This record gives sequence, C-alpha cells and structure tokens, in this order.
Amino acid sequence: MTSLPWYRKPWAQILLGLALGVVWGVAAAGLGWSQFTNDWIAPFGTVFFNGLQLIAVPLVFASLILGVTSLRDMRKVSRIGGKTIAIYIATTAISVTIGLGYANALRPGDYVPEGLQRELAEQYREAAESREGQAATMMEERGPLAMLEDIVPANVVGASSSNRNMLQIVFVALIFGVALIRIPDNKGAPLLGFFKGLEAVVIEIVGIVMRLAPLGVFALIARAITGMAGDDPQQIVQLLGALGFYCLVVVGGLATQMLVVYPLILKFFSPMRLKRFFPSAAQVQLVAFSTSSSGATLPVTMKRAQQDLGVSEEVSSFVLPLGATVNMDGTALYQAAAALFIAQSLGMSIGIEGQLSIVLTAVLVSIGTAAVPGAGIIMLVIILQAIGVPTAGVALILGVDRILDMIRTATNVTGDMTVATVVAASEDQLQT
Repeated sequence: MTSLPWYRKPWAQILLGLALGVVWGVAAAGLGWSQFTNDWIAPFGTVFFNGLQLIAVPLVFASLILGVTSLRDMRKVSRIGGKTIAIYIATTAISVTIGLGYANALRPGDYVPEGLQRELAEQYREAAESREGQAATMMEERGPLAMLEDIVPANVVGASSSNRNMLQIVFVALIFGVALIRIPDNKGAPLLGFFKGLEAVVIEIVGIVMRLAPLGVFALIARAITGMAGDDPQQIVQLLGALGFYCLVVVGGLATQMLVVYPLILKFFSPMRLKRFFPSAAQVQLVAFSTSSSGATLPVTMKRAQQDLGVSEEVSSFVLPLGATVNMDGTALYQAAAALFIAQSLGMSIGIEGQLSIVLTAVLVSIGTAAVPGAGIIMLVIILQAIGVPTAGVALILGVDRILDMIRTATNVTGDMTVATVVAASEDQLQT
C-alpha cells in the first residue's frame, strides 16, 4: 500500500486547519469581520463539536462493556488479570494526579488575558451561576456521601438520554458488563455480538466525524479568536501565548509520566534495564505518534514486547490488548490538565471535591476511551460535564489537540509495555 504524502495525512490537514483558523481569526478581528465569521464560519465548528457529543454515550457504553467482558479469561488467568487491572488503574491515577499537579502549580489558564477571561465568564455566566447554585444546594441539603448516590441512576433511559452525568453511564456499563460475564455463554452471546457491532459502528462514526476535523478546527479556532478576543491584536497574541504555555504544561506532565514514573516502576518491579526497554519502546512510540491510535499500534507493540523485551506470548497476548482498551495514562493526564486550563480560562475555581471528581471520572472513562484518534476529546467533554464546566470551552484547546493527541498516544503505549514487562516479571515469564 502506497503511503500518503505528508500533506494528505490527517494530522497535517488538521494542523493546516489550525493555522488557517489563526490567520483568519487575526485578520477578521483586525478588519471587523467578527460577525461574518460568527454567521458563516462558526456553524461548521458547531456541527463538528455536536458530532463529537453525539457519539459520547454509545462510545462509552459499548467500549466499557466490551472491556469488562474481555476479562472473561480471568477464570483461567485470574492472577494475571488481577495484577494487570490493578497496575493499569494505579498508573492512570498517578498520571491524572501529575496532570492536576502541573495545572495547579503553573496555572496556564491564568495567562489568558483578564479582559478575555471576563468576556468568557460573561459568555458562560448563566452556566457558571447554575453550577454555583447547585454547589450551594449540595452543601446545605446533601450529606457527605451524596456523590456516591449520584453514581447510581434511578432511570437508565434518563441517564443515557443526556450527557450531563456520564458517571452514571460508566456505572451502568460496568454493572452490565459484569452481569454479562456471569450469565451462560449461550444467553450472553447475542448481546455481546450486539455491543461488538455497536462499537464498530460508533468507531466508524468517529472516523466520519474526524474527517470534518480540519474544517471544524478552522471554524472553532477562528470563532475563538474573533468571538472571544475581540478586536484587540494584543489580546489575540496573549491568547495564543496562553495556548502555547498550556501545551508546554501538558507535554511536561507527559514527559514526567514517561521518563520518571515508568522507569521507576521498571526499576522496582522488574529486572528490565532501561537501555533495553526504551530503544524497543521508541519504535512503538513512533508508530503511535504517527497514527494517534493505540489500537492501530497494537500489533507493533506485541511484536516488540515479545521479541525485544522477552515478554511471554501468554502475558503479552492478554495484557497488551487489554491495555489498548483500558490503559490511557497519557490521555487521562491530558484530560485533567485540560479541564483545569479551561476552568481557569473561564475564571472558574475547581475545589478539592471537583478535583477528586476529575481523578475518579478520568480513571473510569479512560477505560471506555476507544483506541482511535480523536476519542480523547470526547472523554474531555465528559469530564467537563462531571465538574460543571461549560463544555463549549473545549473550543479553546481543540485547535492544538491533534499534536497533543500524538504525544499522549505515545505515552499510552509506553505504559502498556511497562505494565506487560512488570506482569511478565512477576509471573517469571520475562526472558532477560
């Protein structure tokens, strides 16, 4: 198969859309074309954004159920499965904490101009006031375990008809998957086949929606600049500077996860030498970087883990495919940092309870993040909904999402290889 030239690849086209959106936004702001942009260009961004929201519920539901039912093999290798899930959850929680730590310490959203923050706050004032009212009611009328009560929906249809409380969807999917494992195979097979087909259809829809990404990114970033930065060129430059600093914060967190956390895990829980691990991982990282898909990278990941790292086929064939579904360390870190950046940009304060909700939601929804390009931004929408931040704020960061998607996917697959190495070492199935 002949490879596409670089300028026809999706990442290049999206970067082109970003660049054109910046150019148009700056020119339109300076020439007074903001209204034209809002009337004739911004709707394309709205269509793209609505398409992302459209597939959030079925994507989470189908992916989570299939992720849970894939653990059916734990009856044969329950020890390996238990270790795998525990380590994946632990590394994801660590990555979310790192993302929150960087965003809290460096506060990239504060670099958005004060005037723009006021305009954003005014634009989303109604949503912010609604959130504050709900928080006050919660403090006055609800008990300390109210968040636990919110996880279990009283009406499954009602929970799935709205994106407002996706944590309920996650809970229902987990319970559904567990129940599907426990019933006889002949009764569960039709349902399992249905959800496999649903996931395939949803992933195909993701591909269709992402074809609109260059146009959508162009429209969203143009609207973000003209509609929120006004006609002040200095504000526009400051906004772009804040986005650049936000990117550095996310990349710094991903570098910490990849170059500090994973090496420490390998050092303390396996005999693997870093000089052996990282040259092999680099080949997988390059594929992940170019495809932005853990699923597409999986064959390369398994081959390198078996041939270069000495992970047994039994361990790699179980741990790595599961990791491509449930282990999204880089994506979870990005989502935590992005959620705080958007909240800071809107002048909203996220307290301890909100940040704990970010940790819980990011860990859970990372299990349901499909291993395809663009799925991470959908999960970010879910996290914003969980903490009450207006999801339209995603427009601020969507233009730079693609390059960050490439980097965080490389982090994801590195985490998969790390966990496979550790599990193989604990089972004495690692050839050193």
